[in-house]
Amino acid sequence: MTEKRSSMFAVIGASSVGTMIEWYDFYIFGSLATLISTKFFPSGNETLAFLSTLATFAAGFIVRPFGALFFGRLGDLIGRKYTFMVTLLLMGGATFLIGCIPSYESIGIISPLLVLLLRLLQGLALGGEYGGAATYVAEHAEPKKRGFMTSWIQTTATAGLIVSLLVITITRSSMSKEAFEDYGWRIPFLASAVMIYVSYIIRKNMHESPLFAKAKSEGKTSKNPLKESFGNRYNLKYVLLALLGVAMGQGVIWYTGQFYAMSFIERVMHVPKEQVDQILIWALCLGTPFFILFGWLSDKIGRKWIMMAGMLVAICSYRYIYDQMYQKADVSRKELVSEEEIELGHIQRTYEDGTVEKWEEGANGEKLHRTVALSGADQRSLIFWVFIQVIFVTMVYGPIAAFLVEMFPVRIRYTSMSLPYHVGNGIFGGLLPAIATFLVTRGEEINAKAGKVLVQKPYLEGLWYPIVIAGICLVIGVIYLDENESN
Repeated sequence: MTEKRSSMFAVIGASSVGTMIEWYDFYIFGSLATLISTKFFPSGNETLAFLSTLATFAAGFIVRPFGALFFGRLGDLIGRKYTFMVTLLLMGGATFLIGCIPSYESIGIISPLLVLLLRLLQGLALGGEYGGAATYVAEHAEPKKRGFMTSWIQTTATAGLIVSLLVITITRSSMSKEAFEDYGWRIPFLASAVMIYVSYIIRKNMHESPLFAKAKSEGKTSKNPLKESFGNRYNLKYVLLALLGVAMGQGVIWYTGQFYAMSFIERVMHVPKEQVDQILIWALCLGTPFFILFGWLSDKIGRKWIMMAGMLVAICSYRYIYDQMYQKADVSRKELVSEEEIELGHIQRTYEDGTVEKWEEGANGEKLHRTVALSGADQRSLIFWVFIQVIFVTMVYGPIAAFLVEMFPVRIRYTSMSLPYHVGNGIFGGLLPAIATFLVTRGEEINAKAGKVLVQKPYLEGLWYPIVIAGICLVIGVIYLDENESN
């Protein structure tokens, strides 16, 4: 019993470490999006450069379904282990090379094109990684413990984001601001080479999934996984149910609770990056154990209703949560203590609660490069609100790996579960930061052009995207998704 348990946790550990590092590679780009926008895109329009960076970031998500098809097919043909060995090396190599690309000032338009190409390679690799890891662990686990065992894989995405933020924070604190913005930002990308090497050594010693090995020895593997997965009307129905009834809602909730929260605090609230990273690190660390809790709970009471409940509470509370977050940086609600001119055109205001607002005035008196450094109390409040969103994420994400694995037979499982997962996360979720930021910017522009308030609270406009997508998914999931169909 002890030997079996040790073996199972060795499988989970080897799969999780590799997947976590791949997520680190993927998210290091998003974590540094604001700075990257000044390096790989033309200067002059910060908003346009940032939106271009988000679009490049999103491009990696858009190609994930193609990676799911390509690597999913390989996984069902030749095996789980060797397929996600390839995805690991492809992801790590692309991340390392992003850290080597010269800036736009050095090589011009070639710079963003190279970044886009490498982001596409990252997306293809990630499209094959998750399905392989989840399937591999699930096929080692006892059926009554799949939710708990696969929930460890679910922690890896958040863990990868945490590690990326920690590496950035450590690198930034070890050098001057000027040095970090000049060359230090490349270090987190280059450091991935070491992580990938360690993960490769760990995965190299893993054995093939016992269920797949048995099917292969009996000649029961699929000769054409793509045709069986999507050419068979019966199986295609389950692929569509997996996408429309759970995966796309899970995707937008995941990216709202983690990536859009980060983007909102930094870009809309104008909180300094150092504080943003600290807020996210604390909230994610506090919330991560709940992936395990809800995965375990799904083994006891079922997976569907936990995920549906997570979508419902997120839909009903997003606007209230983000309004509360925004108010923490709304200096019009705070008592001014002092105002001083630090240097020509640079103004600093200090408020009674410890908030410090800084900005550079333009020629017409407009505020440029505005930042609002929050007080300790306001930072703790934001940690709480992001933590609540992470709880929503864990409710929908914790049980989903076991749910998707159990929907499809072994012979086409890798292919069938990977596509709906990566369409839901890669397209519906991956486009969220860019779409939400665009909606906020559009609302502000409408008010500015009209000279009056036509859009109430434009900073909340970006939330309509995840609310609508998750709402559609919730309705379809509640009506058409049968708990018994998973298993």
